[in-house]
Amino acid sequence: MSRNVQYVTDATGQRTAVILPLDEYEELLEDLHVTRAAQETKDDPGRPLNKVLEELRAAGEIDV
Repeated sequence: MSRNVQYVTDATGQRTAVILPLDEYEELLEDLHVTRAAQETKDDPGRPLNKVLEELRAAGEIDV
C-alpha cells in the first residue's frame, strides 16, 4: 500500500473512512474478486493441466 492513503476522521479524531488512489482501489477489488472465486471453487474437483490445455486449444482460446 502506498503512502498516498488519507483518512477521514470525525470530530473526536476517530478514523471513519479512507481515501486511496484509484489504481490501488481497483487492485484491491481485483484481489477481493480472486479471493472470492478461490473460496467458491476450493471444493471443486481438480483437473490435470494437460486436459485443461487441450480443452482451451480445442475451443480456440489458446494457440500454444
